[in-house]
Amino acid sequence: MIRVLVVDDQILIRAGLAALLRAAPGVEVAGEAATGEDAVRLAADARPDVVLMDIRMPGMNGVTATEHILSAGEHPPRVLILTTFDLDEYVYHALRAGASGFLLKDTPPERLIAAVRTVSSGDMLFAPTVTRRLVEAYTRHTDPGPAARPAASELNPLTLRETEVLKLVGHALSNSDIASLLGLSEATVKTHLNRVMAKLHLSSRAQVVALAYESGLVTPGEPIPLRA
Repeated sequence: MIRVLVVDDQILIRAGLAALLRAAPGVEVAGEAATGEDAVRLAADARPDVVLMDIRMPGMNGVTATEHILSAGEHPPRVLILTTFDLDEYVYHALRAGASGFLLKDTPPERLIAAVRTVSSGDMLFAPTVTRRLVEAYTRHTDPGPAARPAASELNPLTLRETEVLKLVGHALSNSDIASLLGLSEATVKTHLNRVMAKLHLSSRAQVVALAYESGLVTPGEPIPLRA
């Protein structure tokens, strides 16, 4: 049974989502929250598997609530962002905080249920190219300045091969594509990626893509290399 916490400040949307989830086989509504503060509290109390998180709410928004939820405990829930616009700066920051994906609020019911099942199983919701498009949209036009940008020294713990894998993930290549490009097995690529994430304290592929851009390892508009 997949337990889902529904978070949205609009009661009609929240009630509609909850009713849809209750009608789906193998899904249980663990609670409903109208604010980010309530979402954080209920996530700790109800221990859902997935949180459907509205991104724009008064008070504590979905980004801050996501950060609190994912930093609490050893086994936090997966967070699935609900948004009106796919190129939303709030969504970018939520993915950077570790959210597992995002859905537009006009997503058909069957796709929403499938998305909940996908992130519950530990997978990211969307193709890497979607992540790259979103990250590029905000790194291209927003320069945080040298003080806020991850220093190159933060990548020092990585081996040369791990750095190559990080860069190719930043280019939105799949593990299969990276394996072909580097002449490695997919299992080996996955091992390198897991080591990158462990060394850099990242919890999702979206965070890896964002860091590749923020560190300057990949730049917006840069062509995908034919070889690493």
